[in-house]
Amino acid sequence: MKAKLILAVLFLLSLIGLSPPISYSQEPQATIKAEVALVNVIFSAADKRGKPVAGLKVDDFEVFEDGRAQKIEFFSELNEKSDVPLTIALLIDTSGSVKSKLAYEQETAAEFFRQIIHKSKDLALIIQFDSDVNLVQDFTDDQDRLLNALGSLHAGNSTSLYDAIYLAAEEKLKGETGRKVIVVITDGEDTASKIRKEQAIEAAQRADATVYGIGVESEYGVNFGVLKKFAEDTGGEFFHPRARFSDVQAAFQAIGQDLNNRYSVAYTSNHKKKDGTFHSIDVRCKVSGVRVRSRKGYYSPGGGN
Repeated sequence: MKAKLILAVLFLLSLIGLSPPISYSQEPQATIKAEVALVNVIFSAADKRGKPVAGLKVDDFEVFEDGRAQKIEFFSELNEKSDVPLTIALLIDTSGSVKSKLAYEQETAAEFFRQIIHKSKDLALIIQFDSDVNLVQDFTDDQDRLLNALGSLHAGNSTSLYDAIYLAAEEKLKGETGRKVIVVITDGEDTASKIRKEQAIEAAQRADATVYGIGVESEYGVNFGVLKKFAEDTGGEFFHPRARFSDVQAAFQAIGQDLNNRYSVAYTSNHKKKDGTFHSIDVRCKVSGVRVRSRKGYYSPGGGN
């Protein structure tokens, strides 16, 4: 009974980004200390049409780390009734190249926040990026503050996409708990970042953040391949709406639906070293026709960025 309680506590701590050493006694005079590397993976499961599949059980899944099968110790279905908080960083491209789409982005993002943010549970922030990266609204569960911040956005010049994702992950999301999400709206054409694309992806992975990309066509050029890469490596999804308001709206609605139809598994990694190395994760569904979308892996504690 004590062992089950210890593992249950470890799983809850893993959801908030902690994996501490544990100690317990088998004999009154003997203490055994062991460090457990509990890895938590949040993922989506969808059918061939891309529609989320609900009601799947733990026996429907298998998990591999670096090609080796892992024993699933904890499993849960995450939906609107889930107690696990949602933490969202909304990154909006306000460069001159997407100026004509800014009104669409503001209105559809406002609708998204109204539907997805639950007071006293979820948090969201807003970052605008052009030549610079600016935190317009820090984490809050107050929808009025979020909507007012959206209304204050204005178009700038160049595009610092990689800097924005890196700063959102490293400075804001890394220390947060629960389900961590980055939603980015941009044409994907980075023209001003000091951070490289690879550094930004690694920061998102280290923060255990899922990236959803909404690609909007601009007047100068697009690079949607970048947005797809961010989404694929972190277990998110990429959307390419046309220039119409209804398409951008549909992309936000699809993200909201995906966030409310996810699963979580946790396992004890065979890798014990705190060397900061990357380890691949492969979550598979045994049910025919169901496709799993999860992060590509994780970085063990320790090491550098």
